[in-house]
Amino acid sequence: MTAVAEAAAVTVPTVVTVTHELRGAARELMRRREGEVLMSGPAGSGKSRACMIKVHTAALKYPKSDILVARKRATTLSSSFTTEWENLIAEELASGAVIYFGGSKRTPAQYQYENGSTVTLGGLDLAIKIMSTQRDMVYVQESTELTLDDWESLTTRARGVTMPYKQLIADCNPDAESHWLKQRANSGKTLILYSVHEDNPRYFHADGTLTPEGVAYIAKLDALTGVRYLRLRKGLWVAAEGMIFEDFDPAIHLIDQFKIPDSWTRWWCVDFGHTNPFVCQWWAEDPDGRIYLYREIYMTKRLVEDHARDMMLAVTKVVGDVPDRPVLTAKDIHEDIAAGLRVWTEPRPRAIIRDHDAEDAATLERHLEMGTSAAHKAVNPGIEAVQARWRVQDDGKARIYFMHDAVVERDETLVDRRLPTSTVEELPGYVWDTSGGKKLKEQPRKENDHGCDTTRYLASELEHGAQPDIQWM
Repeated sequence: MTAVAEAAAVTVPTVVTVTHELRGAARELMRRREGEVLMSGPAGSGKSRACMIKVHTAALKYPKSDILVARKRATTLSSSFTTEWENLIAEELASGAVIYFGGSKRTPAQYQYENGSTVTLGGLDLAIKIMSTQRDMVYVQESTELTLDDWESLTTRARGVTMPYKQLIADCNPDAESHWLKQRANSGKTLILYSVHEDNPRYFHADGTLTPEGVAYIAKLDALTGVRYLRLRKGLWVAAEGMIFEDFDPAIHLIDQFKIPDSWTRWWCVDFGHTNPFVCQWWAEDPDGRIYLYREIYMTKRLVEDHARDMMLAVTKVVGDVPDRPVLTAKDIHEDIAAGLRVWTEPRPRAIIRDHDAEDAATLERHLEMGTSAAHKAVNPGIEAVQARWRVQDDGKARIYFMHDAVVERDETLVDRRLPTSTVEELPGYVWDTSGGKKLKEQPRKENDHGCDTTRYLASELEHGAQPDIQWM
C-alpha cells in the first residue's frame, strides 16, 4: 500500500461517550498510546475490566477497527473473558449495536459492531486463525502464560491502519521478578502500570473505604501467606519466601520524576563494587523528612575513578567552551568548574555516605574532591529504619519514595544475566537467609542486595543522627 493509500484508509474517529468510574492505573491506561502496555496487579484490582473498557472504547471510536483479544489457550479465554465482557457491553448487545458471531472454519469468533469494527477472540494454540490479519489493537489476558516468542509474534500483528496508534495491551497477576515479561518492562520495551485494589470500585469506594463486597474479598486475600499473598494481595513480582521489605508497594512508593526544590537536602550514598554492582544513590529529603531516590548509578565492571567522573557529570553541565579531550576525567570536570566552563545543576550533598572499604573510599574522595562518611553498618537496625519508612503515615504519605527512570545508564551485562539493574528491581528479592538452619529475620541473604544495602545506609544515618556536614577538599 502506498503512503497516500494508507493515509486514506485511516478512519476518522467518532465522538463517543463511555461512562465508567476509572481510577489509578485504569484511568492511566485510557490515555496511554505506547506500543506495549502491561497492566500488572493483584487479583481483583480491576485490571482486566480496564483493558476491556479500552478495547470497547476503541471499537466504538474508530469505525472498522480490527481488535484481537487473545490468551495462550482458546478454551481459557472463553471462560475468563466472555462473561465480564458481555456484562460490559450488555446495552449494545441488547440493542443490536453489537452482535456475536460464533465463528466458522475461516473466521474466528468475534463481536461485530454496527460501525464495522470487530473484536476477535482467539487462543495462541489456534494461531493460524488469528495471526493472519493485521490488527489495530491486541489485548492479551494473563500474559504471564505466554512465551517471549508468543509476545513478539503478537507485536507483529499490531500493524493495522484504522486507528491512529497501534497497541498491544495486556494484564497479568505478578510472577517472579525474573519472568521475561517483567524483564521486558524493566528494559523499557513495555510500559508497566501497577493496578491496586483501591482502583476497583467493586471493592473500594472512592474515599478508600471498603464496599460490603470488598470486605469479604479482601479478607480472603489477607488470609493468604507467602508468595501468594505477596503477589495476589500486594501485587509484587516476587518468587522467594521471606521478603524483607514486605510493605513495599509499587503503586505507592514508585512515583514519576518531578522538579525537586533546591531547598531540599541532598544525600549521596555509595556501595562499592566491581564484579558486583557499584551503586550510587542520589536522595532528596523534603522538609517533613520524607526521602526520594531520584537518580542512581547501578553498574558493574567499572573503576571507582570512572564512577566518580560519571557522578560529577550527572550533577554539572557545560556553560562555556570546554577543551576537547580524548578521555574525560573527574579532574577535568573540576578544572572546568574552576574555570567557569561548567556549573552545578543542583545543590551539593550534605554528606556522601559510603561503604567501609578504605581503599575505594580514598579513591572516590580523591576524584570527587569531596570528603565522605562511613555508613552505620549494623544490618538489622538499618533494615528496621527502612521498614519504618514504607508505612503510610496519618498524612497519607509514606516516608520513602523511588522515582521512575532514576538509573543513569542501564547495565546490559546485568540485563543479559537477568539480574536486578536498579535498587527497585532488588526489593522483591531482598529476602531473609534461612539456609543452614538460620532463623527467619536473623540476617538477609547476601545476594542481589547492593542497592538495598545502600538505601539502608541512608536510613541508618537519618535514624541514628547525621554525621557532620561534608568536608570539601
